[in-house]
Amino acid sequence: MDQLFNIALLAVLAVLVFFMFRNNRKRKADAEALKAQIVPGVEVMTNFGLFGTLLSIDEASNVAEIETSPGNVVRVHRQTVAKVVTPTDAVAGDAPRSVEEAIERANREEAERSQAPSLEKQDDVAPEFGERIDPSQPGTPSKKVDE
Repeated sequence: MDQLFNIALLAVLAVLVFFMFRNNRKRKADAEALKAQIVPGVEVMTNFGLFGTLLSIDEASNVAEIETSPGNVVRVHRQTVAKVVTPTDAVAGDAPRSVEEAIERANREEAERSQAPSLEKQDDVAPEFGERIDPSQPGTPSKKVDE
């Protein structure tokens, strides 16, 4: 019984060590890929959510200069640059970028729905309690049935 427990414990330990090394290798590969992408002139995002254009990066002093808007340059530690922003990242799908844009879209969709020819809904007339629906004519309640 003790031997079986020891073997199981060693197997779990081996699996744990395997995943630790695999995760470490993957993290190093991702860091190298990011380092290759980070060149002056690309659009970047920092760990704290600041977007801007990378102007320069100094490996010796670990300083990156990011232009957030024309004339505004921010100096940050180079390790805070989290990723290079691609055009597909900039707009996550078709999601609105602000509350105002979401409200405007909702109002526009509501206006389009109200202008579209309305289809007769079968659920317009809901049966009252005790009424049965006539299956030959959907959506119309039949007379009350008292049992």
